[in-house]
Amino acid sequence: MAPDRPVAGLADELIDHRFKALPPDADGLTVGALAAERRDLFTGGFTTPVLALSAESVEHNLALLESYAERHGMAFAPHGKTSMSPQLFARQLEHGAWGITAAVPHQARVYRAYGFQRIFLANELVDAVALRWLAGELDRDPEFRFICYVDSVRGVELMDEALRAAGASRSVDVVVELGAGEGARTGARTEADCVAVADAVAATGTLRLVGVAGYEAEVPDASGERVRAWLRRLVALAVAFDRDGRFAPSGRAAGEAAPTAAGTAPAADTATARAADEGIVISAGGSAWFDAVADVFADIPELSRPVLKLLRSGAYVSHDDGHYRHLTPFNRVPEEGALQPAFRLWAQVVSRPSPEQAFLNAGKRDAAYDLDLPQAQVVRSGRDGTIRPATGITVSGLSDQHTWLRTEPGAGLEVGDWVGMGLSHPCTVFDKWQLIPLVEADGTVTDYIRTFF
Repeated sequence: MAPDRPVAGLADELIDHRFKALPPDADGLTVGALAAERRDLFTGGFTTPVLALSAESVEHNLALLESYAERHGMAFAPHGKTSMSPQLFARQLEHGAWGITAAVPHQARVYRAYGFQRIFLANELVDAVALRWLAGELDRDPEFRFICYVDSVRGVELMDEALRAAGASRSVDVVVELGAGEGARTGARTEADCVAVADAVAATGTLRLVGVAGYEAEVPDASGERVRAWLRRLVALAVAFDRDGRFAPSGRAAGEAAPTAAGTAPAADTATARAADEGIVISAGGSAWFDAVADVFADIPELSRPVLKLLRSGAYVSHDDGHYRHLTPFNRVPEEGALQPAFRLWAQVVSRPSPEQAFLNAGKRDAAYDLDLPQAQVVRSGRDGTIRPATGITVSGLSDQHTWLRTEPGAGLEVGDWVGMGLSHPCTVFDKWQLIPLVEADGTVTDYIRTFF
């Protein structure tokens, strides 16, 4: 379950100059008090530019992935680096998430600060300081479940050294990462390399092999056929490891004795026993190819223990109006449903130097631009508040604090108007805003989403 008390405590944070776009007259109020006022985004004192997150779209997207995972027999641990928002993490757990995925130790620390009990670190972890912190978290909380990647013998050695130096009393669960091919990102490149890594894990007293994993979006020249071929390799690796007895049915806490000659192992700690009950972990799934993951994982053969089929898609919560809108598996399999873009950045026309050109007061500090430029969608009149489609208006570029607009004849845009823009790539939208209004369709702000980047 979601940790209600720590996340609820975010409502007690004071509003001040740290949070851009919020009403100046709200300084000194708590976030909860401001949310209770249910101000209007356009007339409630917000300054431009202001990022809005659609309450209805967020709820729709949360429910859609929950039903998708249930329908396909998968668990999911959405990638938290997309939003870094404990409030959204809690909502994801309420909608069935197994846990939350992290990429770096800082993100895991944020998750733990708000009490989240299951973390999948989809990366190698060889930082001795971070491993010392992790050992402390595992020792303090027997309910805490942590899993991370390993992809090299040297990485395993560094983890083992750091955990021994930290006096870790619980083993750290790891999954061997299979690389997506030559020229891809991290991961052991061959099955033989994976075996060597697994052997290195077995030789430690601090690590426990619980599964295999990888990231299919890194398959070179990714296509449905190529992605599925790599996923079948991942499944075959898990089958081979299971056949060879590499996934022990129960683990040992770090430092405990090996099984006796009679084959009876000492009693494992609570968390290790629970991890064993969850079975063998096979994990993949970004936001672009989770339909392929569902297809291939549906054919995982019966193994010696149950399989935790763990999907890690994260961008679905807010979706977008660019990169992921074109890549989402729901476009390829429309009968599964459709995600809804949830972001809209509102900025004001501050300059209209020619009939073909206009400038807004939002720029690279406010909008994602690493994959696609924002899309002008609607215009709110600065004279009477009416909203119309942004016909004949195109975003042509971004400066640090300006959006460049190209306007066609008849666009009717003037200084003082507000332009609502759709955004691409959620991962680089959330990181530009620390407190984001959650807005209903009529413009009412019902909450504020806190982020930690």
